[in-house]
Amino acid sequence: MQLRYSFRMYPNGPQRSALARAFGCARVVFNDALRVRETARAAGLPFVSSAELGKQLTEAKKTPERAWLTEVSAVVLQQSLRDLETAYRNFFDSLKGKRPRMGAPRLKSRKDNRQAVRFTANARWKITSGGDLSLPKIGDVRVKWSRSLPSVPSTVTVVKDAAGRYFCSFVVESDPDVDRARMPATDAVVGIDLGLSHFAILSDGTKIDSPRFLRRAEKRLRKAQQNLSRKAQGSKNRDKARVKVARAHGRVADARREFHHQLSTKLIRESQAVAVEDLAVKGLARTRLAKSVHDAGWSAFVMMLEYKAARYGRSFHRIGRFEPTSQVCSQCGVQDGPKPLNVRAWECGACGAVLDRDINAAVNVAKAAGLAVSACRARVRRGSVPAQREEAGTHRDGQPTVVGISAV
Repeated sequence: MQLRYSFRMYPNGPQRSALARAFGCARVVFNDALRVRETARAAGLPFVSSAELGKQLTEAKKTPERAWLTEVSAVVLQQSLRDLETAYRNFFDSLKGKRPRMGAPRLKSRKDNRQAVRFTANARWKITSGGDLSLPKIGDVRVKWSRSLPSVPSTVTVVKDAAGRYFCSFVVESDPDVDRARMPATDAVVGIDLGLSHFAILSDGTKIDSPRFLRRAEKRLRKAQQNLSRKAQGSKNRDKARVKVARAHGRVADARREFHHQLSTKLIRESQAVAVEDLAVKGLARTRLAKSVHDAGWSAFVMMLEYKAARYGRSFHRIGRFEPTSQVCSQCGVQDGPKPLNVRAWECGACGAVLDRDINAAVNVAKAAGLAVSACRARVRRGSVPAQREEAGTHRDGQPTVVGISAV
């Protein structure tokens, strides 16, 4: 399995200038190659191949107009052409229905929030004995190593984000046997119901509060955005204010990502199988709950669960979004219809159990995935038993099995 490890970089002044040149040259090569292909398409000519674009790049570096491309590593420029090829491939695959719909490649701008260049092994970059990252035509850059790499990396990508921070991202091969040995086997299984008031409700009855990082930082973000709006267009002060806004948003995103990592790792460590629901996040993001939905970051969390389960030998199950997890009694399996969001507990008309809406949904998520989970924690209290017990069982026949994560 290929993994990506990211670390913070601290380049000095000359190194930042060299990285700026690398970002600019990679951007120009990408845009030049894109214009060549778009010009050929407009003229009705055949699609320009990557090999032809590489030859044109080599010839362009010999001209006075593009002679400054030789100031950066040639590998950076070649990787920029590969990025364009990947963008076209993804676009064509989306037209064929092989992946979600996406637009055609577009020109890059020097004002983009994210700038990146990639170095492969051919660039002869290395990690020095002193812990610095040695990059061709840039120098030895100081890196803050938060952990050791499990193997020798194949590529490194240098990224500058909107807040002006630099990161180096390594791609390494992971040994599955070593990873699975770090997570001993367990018999526990868990179904997860994702929500807004509580970020996650587990089938064992555990409720994890939603941290609401964006909501808590709204006052600070609003003030920073107001200061930005008062600055004159194109001024240095406006650029400084823009960086402050980006840093404020970066702190929120970092805190949310850390929360997702810690919770997903905990769940994978303690459970042999995890079941979640395939949520329609795009649809929920168009409702009045849009800000809270984006603040929760369900998609990123579920993606972490999925890849960590594959890495550590756990089972990951994703059930359909149309499973009625909030409508079915986890005790007897009877479905008695939808309920408004303000109903947080309800009594089953068939067996009389009074159920917590969220815990009941989490149990149903696990059951729909085929996990053997106990439903006893879903009950709030025992209700009165209806007289016609024999009629309650008839409703189970023909009912779909439900498992997954509910959005509410």
